[in-house]
Amino acid sequence: MPVPHTAFAPEATTNRALRAFLHGLPGVDEVGARARAQDLSTRSVKTTAKAQAIDLAISMVDLTTLEGADTPGKVRALCAKAAHPDPTDRTVPRVGAVCVYSDMVATAVDALRGTGVGVASVATAFPSGRAPMEAKLADTRRAVADGAGEIDMVIDRGAFLSGDYLKVFEEITAVKEACGTAHLKVILETGELVTYDNVRRASHLAIRAGGDFVKTSTGKVSPAATLPVTLVMLEAVRDHHAATGRHVGVKPAGGIRTTKDAIRNLVLVNEVAGPDWLTPDLFRIGASSLLNDLLMQRTRLSTGTYPSPDYYTLD
Repeated sequence: MPVPHTAFAPEATTNRALRAFLHGLPGVDEVGARARAQDLSTRSVKTTAKAQAIDLAISMVDLTTLEGADTPGKVRALCAKAAHPDPTDRTVPRVGAVCVYSDMVATAVDALRGTGVGVASVATAFPSGRAPMEAKLADTRRAVADGAGEIDMVIDRGAFLSGDYLKVFEEITAVKEACGTAHLKVILETGELVTYDNVRRASHLAIRAGGDFVKTSTGKVSPAATLPVTLVMLEAVRDHHAATGRHVGVKPAGGIRTTKDAIRNLVLVNEVAGPDWLTPDLFRIGASSLLNDLLMQRTRLSTGTYPSPDYYTLD
């Protein structure tokens, strides 16, 4: 059965009803969205607050490896770093999760056992989403059976852009059911959605189909997690919470590489969605290289010395 987190009664969940709802949403002022994101990105953060923001950002990282050349050894090394980002400083918080392909989930689960770090798996024919539904559900079920607590699925952008909203809705509800108790992050691949209006519509569609998070990108398409796109998605989860009381998370992914990038995103979260979202339960950052910069900036703040990048492992 579809999950109950939807504004539509089952008999009313038709493509016509979905179209009426999604196209009835207020349009996005693109100039205004860019201007507000730019304004928020220039906010200064004092030293004490910056130290707190860095630790918060570390705890929100989904440390990610999604390459065809991934090996069990690489995944185990990434998991060790996720649990103890700086082995010489145990005050550094652990990251939110490690994100891997579904065939690496068992390896990651074993490596992270007892650490408190979650395991996320991309699924549903990542990154294209081009596969039969049976294959997408099998991919999801295998990852969950192997211990993934989070599933990052990709929507069928072709179906969405052609106006087949019902197909996208039904795929998300089916994957959510296959997740069982695992959380579902719905990847919109915003770089292929073309307009901010489409980003808003896809966000609301994913939320109402049962997504626990909406995620910007696979990291394989450019542009990925731009601040204006993240702003539009944060507005969607904020408005949904105001209407229903249900919290849905947001995960920008792709192109977030520096501490400055991460802090800009945290400011955006606080100002757009509100402080309730300043937790790894509701905001994650998908990244591979970001963690090292956060660690370097953290060391500089605490010691006054900027360490060499060679001090940290390459991920």
